[in-house]
Amino acid sequence: MGRGHHGTGHAPGGRRARRRRSAAVRGGDGTARDVLDAVRELGDQAPPVLGIPAGVKVYSGCFAVSPAAAGFLAAGYASGLRHGPGTAGAGTVEAEVVDLDEERYRQGLVSPRLYGSLRVPAARAALSGRKSGSSGVVPASVEGIAREVVARMRPGVRYVLGPGATTQAVGRELGLTTTLLGVDVVEADDGGVLVAGDVSEAELFALVTGREAVVVLSVIGGQGFVLGRGNQQVSPRVIDAVIGCGEATGRRLLVLATPQKLAALRGRPLLADSGDEDLDRKLSGHVQVITGYRESTIYQICTASEEFQG
Repeated sequence: MGRGHHGTGHAPGGRRARRRRSAAVRGGDGTARDVLDAVRELGDQAPPVLGIPAGVKVYSGCFAVSPAAAGFLAAGYASGLRHGPGTAGAGTVEAEVVDLDEERYRQGLVSPRLYGSLRVPAARAALSGRKSGSSGVVPASVEGIAREVVARMRPGVRYVLGPGATTQAVGRELGLTTTLLGVDVVEADDGGVLVAGDVSEAELFALVTGREAVVVLSVIGGQGFVLGRGNQQVSPRVIDAVIGCGEATGRRLLVLATPQKLAALRGRPLLADSGDEDLDRKLSGHVQVITGYRESTIYQICTASEEFQG
């Protein structure tokens, strides 16, 4: 359940976690904040917490990289408790709880704020990590990416711009006002045309079905997700309608990332977690990532479950 476009969420019954040996968070950063409030009241008796990603974009570091990873991590932790101290999987680490500043968000600004930390089972490879913002990105890098995307656009083709500052820059390069956290559909005819702004999944599916289209997605900084976090409108059926049986990671899917974002991943692959494992496997392999004007690189992309399994 989301809170506004930025995808944080509330879940009822969070305070029931105080009667359990461990707690699970399913949703987004808002849910994590609710659990943090409840856990603080328990003090030293607070159980470890593990976030289960529900598809929203999360800034907090207490979420597993995928639902499957959450299950394996929770099972490993429970096994460690059963077999006593010193057992692999029984330890915990501190993970940050971060959410967007509501006041600044209402002003149209995306400003993550640290609210505290939760103890989570210790397995860094299974945790998605905290999302990094775009404040440290060199503006020229983003504008160069936008110029390159527009240079590649063809008349008569519909372009689906996913959420993010980098894709919003593509809209600006076309002379259009597009949304920061929503999904927009544009065309390059006559300079730039906004076909539809802030569309739902159903609207998007109707707009791309039977039409030549390209999906343009940016990489989530610090986490590497391309699909399945904060862009639920770009659903498996939308991707299927766009790419069909053709080249999955070729002309019909453009991935954008600044060199800084790729460097921060330290060699870890980009991730797809659309909820459709067959589609995620179809997208796996290597994809061309646009990193600037006339600049691109080839980078590995895999399913979130594959990354967890190493």
